[in-house]
Amino acid sequence: MAKKRIAAITMARNDEFFLSRWIEYYGGLFGTENLYILLDGTDQIVPENAGSAHIEKLPHTDMSRAAGDKYRINLISDKANELLKKYDIVIGCDCDEFLAVDPALNKNLYEYLSGKKIKTTLSGLGLDVGQHLKLEKPLDPSKPFLAQRAYALLSTRYTKPVVITRPVRWGSGFHRIKGHNFHIDKNLYLFHFGAVDMDMLISKAANRGPDWVNHLKRRGNGTINDVSNRVAYGEEWLKIARFIQTYLRAPYALNKPNMLGLKRIVKIPERFKQTNI
Repeated sequence: MAKKRIAAITMARNDEFFLSRWIEYYGGLFGTENLYILLDGTDQIVPENAGSAHIEKLPHTDMSRAAGDKYRINLISDKANELLKKYDIVIGCDCDEFLAVDPALNKNLYEYLSGKKIKTTLSGLGLDVGQHLKLEKPLDPSKPFLAQRAYALLSTRYTKPVVITRPVRWGSGFHRIKGHNFHIDKNLYLFHFGAVDMDMLISKAANRGPDWVNHLKRRGNGTINDVSNRVAYGEEWLKIARFIQTYLRAPYALNKPNMLGLKRIVKIPERFKQTNI
C-alpha cells in the first residue's frame, strides 16, 4: 500500500499548551515538516517542539467572535486548498482536537487514511472530553490526556469534516463543508479537550476578569457538568450516535450532524489509551 502525503493545519492564539500537544500528536504521525500552523498575532510564542513545522505569524485584529471565526476559517481554507496541490489529504482542526483511528484495527491514523478511498471529506465521531469532578484529579500536564480522562459527551458539535481530499470551503470552526455532505467514518473519532480540566478553565477565565471566574465557579462548565452528573453509557452508544448523526438531519442544516437533542455521556473504551493522546 502506497503511503499518501498527509498534512495537518491549525490556527491558534494564546494556546501554547494545546498547540504543543497538537504538534506532538500530528507531528508524530506525519512528521513536523507536514504541519502548517497559523499564529494569530506576531507576539505569539512558537512551541519548543515545533521542529520543522511551517509557522506563519499573522497580525492580530480584534473582531467579534462571529467575524473572527469567519476570518480564521477562510484563511485556513485558502491555505488547505493550496496545500492540496502537493498533498493527497489535509486535516484541518483546532489545536485542542485530535483525530484518532480505533486502536482495535491495529493501525495508526497515517496508515488508516492512506488505505482509504475518500471522495471529498471524512468526519470522525465527536467526543467532547470533560473532567469528571467526582472521580478524576486535576490534569497532570506531563501525562497523556486519555490516561487521565475517561468520560466524554457525544457531541454533534465535534463531529467535524476535518479530513479533505479536494479544495473546499469549511464553515466556521470546521463544523461543516459548504455545498458538501458529511461522511462519518466508522473507525474515526475526533476528541475535543477544551474542557479537559476545570482548573485550567478557571485560570483562563482569570485572564478575562473576576466576573468570568465567578460565573464559571457558580455555573460550572457545560461539558464538565454533564460528564460529572449524568449517567455514563457503554461503547454501544458510539454506534448508536454514529447512526443517528448519519441518517437524521435537521431540514435547515442537512450538511450538519444531528442528535435529536439527546445528551449521552460515554465511558471512553480503555483501548483508546493506546493512542497516547
